[in-house]
Amino acid sequence: CNLQPKDAAKMPESAWKLLFYTLSWSYGIYLLFFTDYPFFYDPPSVFYDWKKGMDVPTDIAIAYLMQCSFYGHSIYATAYMDTWRKDSVVMLLHHVVTLTLIAFSYAFRGAGGGCWRREVVLGELCWVSHLSQGPHGPLNPPCSLCPGRFWFRLYWFPLKVLYATCYSSLQSVPNIPFYFFFNALLLVLTLMNIYWFLYIVLFVAKVLMGQMQEVNDVREYDVEDSKK
Repeated sequence: CNLQPKDAAKMPESAWKLLFYTLSWSYGIYLLFFTDYPFFYDPPSVFYDWKKGMDVPTDIAIAYLMQCSFYGHSIYATAYMDTWRKDSVVMLLHHVVTLTLIAFSYAFRGAGGGCWRREVVLGELCWVSHLSQGPHGPLNPPCSLCPGRFWFRLYWFPLKVLYATCYSSLQSVPNIPFYFFFNALLLVLTLMNIYWFLYIVLFVAKVLMGQMQEVNDVREYDVEDSKK
């Protein structure tokens, strides 16, 4: 792949995430748009006819199992396998919060929430396409997809997920258990999305002001800091 030595360690990490998120995101698209589930067009339907101990459809249970496995592994991988970055502590917290949400959502049958797939695959696609070209190649066209991150995380996530869990859930199930617990964790994820959005804003600002001669991950430590 004509990788620079400093990028060789990061390539397997990004390639693995790209592979998993592509499969996971594709399966989520299947659940949302190629089945009879109305979760995308009618998010409050997640809570229609909700009751304790209700059955979880097999296809949604598969999504839960896949996500729990990945985020359980990711907690270990972020701490001991992946390149340590400025946001690694936040990433660890993200994985713990996400795993908690998935597990408790399954336990209390908030099954529709398990169908929401985000667009992390776009970011990994951009990073892999950049690394694979070495230090002098231009960015590949897939990187133009990165604005999708803003659309999914900072628009659709609050509009559809938070609206359904914070407001619609009480309309359908007035005494729904663990209301504040679930929504507090979802709000924490929203704050993390804003945090990572600021990293992207910083990256764009540095490029526009000519402070970056090549595309670098602004989350990476400087060489001197890495040695320390």
